[in-house]
Amino acid sequence: METAMFGAGCFWHVEEAFRQVCGVVDTRVGYSGGSMLNPTYEQVCEGGTGHTEVVQVMYDPKRVSYEDLLKVFWAEHDPTLKIKVQYKSVIFFYSADQQKAAVAVIATLAQTLGKPIVTEVLPASAFYDAEEYHQRYYEKTGTKGCATGGCAIP
Repeated sequence: METAMFGAGCFWHVEEAFRQVCGVVDTRVGYSGGSMLNPTYEQVCEGGTGHTEVVQVMYDPKRVSYEDLLKVFWAEHDPTLKIKVQYKSVIFFYSADQQKAAVAVIATLAQTLGKPIVTEVLPASAFYDAEEYHQRYYEKTGTKGCATGGCAIP
């Protein structure tokens, strides 16, 4: 098994998209990239922690490639929009191969779109699980879509 981590806006819809991919064994939503230890959803929403909402994807590379996961990532958001740090477009890599693949795809995508890509490619940092009610949110609630602007606290 291997791990990948992506931030593409609200983590609920991104997690659901990855859960539909054959070869993805598990997903967890959470926070990464900030300075605070064990941030809460409310703290991340306030914007002072530096964390981004992310999906950690555990996958079987014999069944799905990292490049295929990148395709799902790109399909789930607009990588040309610069938005708040909590919802920014970011790829956290766990290996040099993941970094190389992400950078290569960004270069190709920028040419295709004819716009600058704002997606950051960063080494994986600490991942903090989001609260349990966020995990597999769509399965639990049947709700589709995130609140406008994110951070809808149930």
